Amino acid sequence: MNKLYLGDCLDILRNELEIKPESVDLIYIDPPFNSKRNYNVFFDDKEIQTQRMAFEDTWSLHSVGESLTELDTIHHDKLLNLLNAYQDIAPQVFPYLVMMTLRIIELHKVLKPTGSFYLHCDPTASHYLKTVCDAVFGAKNFRNEIIWKRVSAHSDTKQGNVLHMGRTHDIILFYTKTEFTNRNELYQPYSQEYITKFYRHSEPNGRKYTLDNITGPGGASKGNPQYEFLGVTRYWRYSEKRMIELYKQGRIVQIKSGNVPRYKRYLDEMPGVPLQDIWDDILALQSQAKERLGYPTQKPKSLLERIIKASSNEGDIILDAFCGCGTSIDAAESLNRKWIGIDIAPFAVSLIKRRLKDTYENYLSKFEVRGTQTDEPSAIKLWEQNPFAFEDWWLTELEVFATTYGKKGADQGIDGIGQYLIPKVDKAIKVGFQVKGGKVQSKDIDALFGAISKHKYDMGVLLTRYKPTKPMLTSAIQLGQYEVADYGYKYPKIQIMTLAEYFNGKQLNLPKDNVTFKSATTIGKSGKQKGLF
Repeated sequence: MNKLYLGDCLDILRNELEIKPESVDLIYIDPPFNSKRNYNVFFDDKEIQTQRMAFEDTWSLHSVGESLTELDTIHHDKLLNLLNAYQDIAPQVFPYLVMMTLRIIELHKVLKPTGSFYLHCDPTASHYLKTVCDAVFGAKNFRNEIIWKRVSAHSDTKQGNVLHMGRTHDIILFYTKTEFTNRNELYQPYSQEYITKFYRHSEPNGRKYTLDNITGPGGASKGNPQYEFLGVTRYWRYSEKRMIELYKQGRIVQIKSGNVPRYKRYLDEMPGVPLQDIWDDILALQSQAKERLGYPTQKPKSLLERIIKASSNEGDIILDAFCGCGTSIDAAESLNRKWIGIDIAPFAVSLIKRRLKDTYENYLSKFEVRGTQTDEPSAIKLWEQNPFAFEDWWLTELEVFATTYGKKGADQGIDGIGQYLIPKVDKAIKVGFQVKGGKVQSKDIDALFGAISKHKYDMGVLLTRYKPTKPMLTSAIQLGQYEVADYGYKYPKIQIMTLAEYFNGKQLNLPKDNVTFKSATTIGKSGKQKGLF
């Protein structure tokens, strides 16, 4: 079964017994690039500032101190020497490299001897990461530095007084675990320039062909036979019998008597140009791209499909340990591969679940989500340990955007915001959510109703660990319904859902089309991206 894990990939790879050593056919990772940015996602609400971190790309000596000690403990002397050198000559990247080194070690362990490893990065840290991968995989198992030209040429001087040239590419480091790896040859179409130059001949039906050399290079030393054919004696690529057969088929032609015969090679029989290490035919997702989710650093699905096709077969297991919004998972699912995805952000896991269900609907392979709360006792334990994590978990499970994430702050009576489309109605309705882990009473209903009225929301939902009192239920009913008169839709103005009801499968009485993430934007220091879903 396919699996999606919530958590730090280092812990998952070490402690999840089902991810066994040498069990994975292909690993692709697109980790943070040491960009010194924190990528946040914002919900577009004018009155309540909503923000949650998609992922953090900032590392410090303090955050990796224990990791460095651990490397020393497990006796990775070469890696320690390498990292200590970087601490002196490249201190800005040293903490990031320590973090990545431990994870690359674990990824190497779970990769099959026939497996391949692709690390997606950029010139910020690619040259440092390559030395780490050389130490872990062995320099002899380095196969390619793939250049992915993600954007067209541009001038960065518009940003101010910069010295660098336009930065248009990412780097994908390709390693195998051994020389006995799975590899499928991929081809790209010939350019029109190439076709015009080399396939100049056409049959009456328009079928293009070129005339190719059929003499045997190397002569007898390469085992090529020598004989006379059409009055010309040479060493040939084919046996005399085969030459006669090809001639009868019209595949061997002689332009005029005495000329060396040539082979008629048709364009439509050629697979194309073998894939090289510069990929300039797949652009980064544009702002209006149909597959764009708005998640920071999202890669095009076609890029991941190419990698998966090149280094795996149907039924193989694909692992992405920094799976983000799940492009690699989506690609693996569409290509009939098994998959394992790991991400540390609850928000990312929620996005992937929605992405898969929306894309494949009834054709989606079964998958399991691990690391999230799966029953009432585990959810209550989370609340007792961290009420804010409990709040974020429940809202994320309902695909609702949290207004305060990971820290205590003024939520103005609203913990989460959801947006839903009513069939045949263009305008989305806005629903405010409040999460209560402690005892609840009637005043909580009044407070929620006051908050949604203040912020001009259409409805409110109270999520509570404890069973509501009868006066609470009465108050909620008395507040009436939100109605769409022209179409006959009615929804409770205030709804209540308990934790027990949630785990028993109760559904909120809301429009089915949840478009909350479509109304979100992602912002990093590099700029703004619109539209999550």
